[in-house]
Amino acid sequence: MKIFSKIPIFVFLAILFLSCNTSSSQKNNNDDQKPNIIFYLADDQDVYDYGCYGNEKVNTSSVDRLAKEGMLFTNAFTAQAICAPSRSQIFTGQYPLKNGCFANHTATKPDIKSVTEHMKNLGYEVVLAGKSHVKPNSVYQWDKEWEPVPKENAPREYIPLDSIENYFKTAKKPFCMFITSKYPHGKYFDVNNPNAEDLKFYPFNAHKKNDKAYIKSRAGYYRSIEEDNTQLESVLSFVDTHLDKNTLFIYSADHGVSGKFTVKDIGLRVPFVARWPEVIKAGSTSNQLIHYTDVLPTFLDVAGGESTEDMDGKSMLPLLKGKDDEINTYVYGVRTNQNILNSEIFPSRMIRDKRYKYIRNFNSLEVVEQNLTGKPNVDYFIKRGANAFKNELFEELYDLENDPFEQQNLANNSELKAVKERLVKDLFTWMNEQGDILNKEIGNMPIITPKGKRGFKLDQDTPRRKIPDSIKNTLTKDDYIVIEHW
Repeated sequence: MKIFSKIPIFVFLAILFLSCNTSSSQKNNNDDQKPNIIFYLADDQDVYDYGCYGNEKVNTSSVDRLAKEGMLFTNAFTAQAICAPSRSQIFTGQYPLKNGCFANHTATKPDIKSVTEHMKNLGYEVVLAGKSHVKPNSVYQWDKEWEPVPKENAPREYIPLDSIENYFKTAKKPFCMFITSKYPHGKYFDVNNPNAEDLKFYPFNAHKKNDKAYIKSRAGYYRSIEEDNTQLESVLSFVDTHLDKNTLFIYSADHGVSGKFTVKDIGLRVPFVARWPEVIKAGSTSNQLIHYTDVLPTFLDVAGGESTEDMDGKSMLPLLKGKDDEINTYVYGVRTNQNILNSEIFPSRMIRDKRYKYIRNFNSLEVVEQNLTGKPNVDYFIKRGANAFKNELFEELYDLENDPFEQQNLANNSELKAVKERLVKDLFTWMNEQGDILNKEIGNMPIITPKGKRGFKLDQDTPRRKIPDSIKNTLTKDDYIVIEHW
């Protein structure tokens, strides 16, 4: 006290001010004012199950808050409604066919540069906090990676909240962090005495209003959404406490659970909300078509870099800054049912603009005879795949402006013949550019397998599918296209 009594009061206040502003709260830590970038990714949640997307019966208050403070995108898409392929697009800027991860649990091609290398080259630390589901490690070299942590009385592990907060407090350079939740992916919470009146129904599930098992599962799903909302609330509190306003925060969910393993919008359309104070106008909306392949080019643009020629996506930065520029004329979708538990041969491709959507199911019953090879053991599985989806036609065309839930197939509507021809032409142009293994319009049904013994083989049982003993283990390497990087 004697020492401080000899210091003029204005000097003391200056020291106190400097001390407060050099605390660990990291409010002004950016090198050259590069923004921090945070991408929060939920797991298996329909875009229709958010308050800000029109569902008033589910608690998503944290996402709704982000929408009020930032920009909500109404036309955001992933190319594949499966975990690993969906995430690979975000991290590489490439569609699944090009980056190699087009079947579940498969790897990105080993020669691809991902977000970790690109952002490191721009002076960023790149961090993964939570679920990974991507490989190989040589492509995804995180500066820091924290696994999900156990949570009592909950069906899934939690994101590593303590590690996230501590990092926000102590980071010394700009960072790009992916916070990847395991919620609301099943296993869901067990909700006692669920009531259908507490749930919102749509054309794709309205027929299940009296299905007690579905109601119970859906109620548990809503409860799991609420749990993820709690996690997100904590993260936003950390951001607001420890980081400055020069922080771009994006929320999304990797794909919809109701359309998982399909190329319908209930699987491929995703929530996408961005907040960036003093850059993004609060409460704004964008109806432009955007895609997960656009995420990495956007991050590079935000960080002062440029996307590379091999990336499929484009920067969304003009949209974030308030321009209504077209980013994509089309977005595309891929369906690969091999290497999931059902593992049937039924590949599909999709092309979509703002209004119309075209789907081709390459192994539908209508064309299955033209896909046969003459090898009885191979043809057994080709026929099996077609019969597993016997209600799905070779061609589907939807007017999404008038039929957003894809209930009326207009593929044979003569008035839309020119629309269909345009979409088919542009779809096959894209498939060729992507190096798609489906390289013919009809009569080509390749089957795939991993190198070695990994993955679900077609001629073996899975927990959800039984193969007759007479056909087990009859496929040889020559019957498959072997995916080397799988």
